Amino acid sequence: MVEPATATQAAAPVMPQLKDELDIVIPTIRNLDFLEMWRPFFQPYHLIIVQDGDPSKTIKVPPGFDYELYNRNDINKILGPKASCISFKDSACRCFGYMVSKKKYIFTIDDDCFVAKDPSGKAVNALEQHIKNLLCPSTPFFFNTLYDPFREGADFVRGYPFSLREGVPTAVSHGLWLNIPDYDAPTQLVKPLERNTRFVDAVLTIPKGTLFPMCGMNLAFDRDLIGPAMYFGLMGDGQPIGRYDDMWAGWCIKVICDHLGLGVKTGLPYIYHSKASNPFVNLRKEYKGIFWQEEIIPFFQQAVLPKDCTTVQKCYVELAKQVKEKLSKVDPYFDKLADAMVTWNKAWDELNPPTAGSVPNGKPA
Repeated sequence: MVEPATATQAAAPVMPQLKDELDIVIPTIRNLDFLEMWRPFFQPYHLIIVQDGDPSKTIKVPPGFDYELYNRNDINKILGPKASCISFKDSACRCFGYMVSKKKYIFTIDDDCFVAKDPSGKAVNALEQHIKNLLCPSTPFFFNTLYDPFREGADFVRGYPFSLREGVPTAVSHGLWLNIPDYDAPTQLVKPLERNTRFVDAVLTIPKGTLFPMCGMNLAFDRDLIGPAMYFGLMGDGQPIGRYDDMWAGWCIKVICDHLGLGVKTGLPYIYHSKASNPFVNLRKEYKGIFWQEEIIPFFQQAVLPKDCTTVQKCYVELAKQVKEKLSKVDPYFDKLADAMVTWNKAWDELNPPTAGSVPNGKPA
């Protein structure tokens, strides 16, 4: 049986990496007692808490943490009419935290995610591993059979082209989960007791041209490289679909990363996912998406961005245009989603105006 680590098992790093360059974004509707377990790892960092649901409710945060908290009233005040692009009554609201952050890196985690233990029983510092992933290059153009060649004890194997060994900047680090797997509702229903007990000690670069189902509960990214595309699609209250917000962002960022020559890693670190959501509630949220994804995924697989799209913002606006042109026939919702993508882009630029002499995020591959 897999159990989470206790607070006493978690030892803080001697010198927290990127202390002044990273924000931790947490969406929530409840008191953040779970932070006590993460205190040794999170306390040195700044937290951005995005409160979903009733803005009159008071969210309690354990003492000693440096944080700012935004509720729906704050979002409406800051974004005005553009607040329509931020989901309500859905954890997709977290992406507002990405927008208001002024740091280079973001780590986002759900409030039902606890500290995991590795096979030796040692508490896993998920944030530290994400930082390692982001600070080391990715290798999306040629697969290395020893996985991440930049990890200690690994390297490029025989036959790996020397011309590709420099790698490319890593934009996204996608972590995994012990205990409750991130399953869709039908799989939850047929495997209600299944738990993930496998700790696979590996980090992989997702190859160019390959999509993946991104989960937002244990995720880090370079905000400077990919932030403007990290929009967790319009979901929740008033929308016909839910639980696809992070996956929508994942499909978008992967197409853009492939175009700009940036990398996406998956694997370590693990967190302990403590609570299974209700599969019947999930099914109501997901059922249209289960049908729609059979057309959405081929759309992203076939999406091509023009060479003059040299920044994430340009790529994202072009992708929104293609969503409107090609997915609106699936359902009118995608017309609305495409408009929300453009609104998000404009709101991002208003809160994060480009600086003089700014350079493209990457180069078209």
